[in-house]
Amino acid sequence: MEIFDECLRRIDNLEHRARMEEVLNWVIKTFPNLMPVVKWNQPMFTDHGTYIIGFSAAKHHLAVAPERAGMIHFANEIEEAGLEHTKELVRFKWDNPFDYVLLEKMITFNILDKADCTTFWRK
Repeated sequence: MEIFDECLRRIDNLEHRARMEEVLNWVIKTFPNLMPVVKWNQPMFTDHGTYIIGFSAAKHHLAVAPERAGMIHFANEIEEAGLEHTKELVRFKWDNPFDYVLLEKMITFNILDKADCTTFWRK
């Protein structure tokens, strides 16, 4: 988890920092084969050198970026959960319970979908 220390220190709100740390630790525990990395000052996880999931902190939410293909695949579930989103990320509000079920589905989808991917991003 030390790899994410600098990213976590940049989150001024201690409750938000604790939530981010909780989510990152959950990913590490649930998907021990993923490699934790920091790119573009954001915590991410990769598998065989390809991007799987990334996280960033904003004032009102924790953003989760499963890449565009993941957003398309889970569009209905994201809408049904009432989560705000863009084409590239889902916004999980700090004051709401975190949806680990959806996060697990997104990560699992990317691991399987990118099993043969040889680039960092999908082409």
